[in-house]
Amino acid sequence: MFDSHVHTDFSGDSDMKIADAIKRADELGIGLVITDHMDINDYIKNRSGFDVDKFFEAYTKLRSDKLLLGIELGLREEAVERNVHLVNNYDFDFILGSTHAPYASKHEYEFFDAEVYVGKSKREAYEEYFRSMIRGVKENEYIDSLAHIDYIARYSRYDDKELYYNEYKPLIDEVLKEVALREKSMEISTRRIGNKTSADELMKIYKRFRELGGETVTIGSDGHYPGAIGANLKSGLEMAEACGLKPVYYKKRKIHFIK
Repeated sequence: MFDSHVHTDFSGDSDMKIADAIKRADELGIGLVITDHMDINDYIKNRSGFDVDKFFEAYTKLRSDKLLLGIELGLREEAVERNVHLVNNYDFDFILGSTHAPYASKHEYEFFDAEVYVGKSKREAYEEYFRSMIRGVKENEYIDSLAHIDYIARYSRYDDKELYYNEYKPLIDEVLKEVALREKSMEISTRRIGNKTSADELMKIYKRFRELGGETVTIGSDGHYPGAIGANLKSGLEMAEACGLKPVYYKKRKIHFIK
């Protein structure tokens, strides 16, 4: 089993040392895919991600069948060419694509920030989020898996943050169709599936992914500290099985099935 979404201190929002991540994974008997953030945003000062050369210099010697080196790329219009350059010029095992910000916005705000919700109803904000995700999938063919479809439900500023599938069904279905059409994986993010309502809504989404032709999912904790690594992976596997989807991980950009 692999936790396919883990951040170390190359990510700006994580202080976790790679040694601590490896120790925790060994305790759990699982493999890790390191997916540090590369969120290029030309409207945030000094927002260009991490030094990829230093990343490989530090981690290549630790690479093994149980420790794989990926990257989480923020999908934004102005980042596409630079993302493609990274994918084509570095030896990543896995490319995870994420919608962290409005795709074509000309400001610094991301879906993590309160400012992105100012003056918008929940419906307006969530529809903007899914339209950004649709463009991200269509215009970034290089990704292997689409991360955390429910990311906005972590950080939006509404009384009820939950993502209800039936409220956004046409847009969510379009996301799922585009991922399935390109034979990419969806990620089952385990961050929120410990909550029954969240798990029930996500189950609807992943069942629909299967109905629309999707076949595979990666499973990841989005862990930023040792205690988060491996969280709810068993629940993620159970969700994949219930939805008829095959859990996988990527090594050298090739798909491997988790048995």
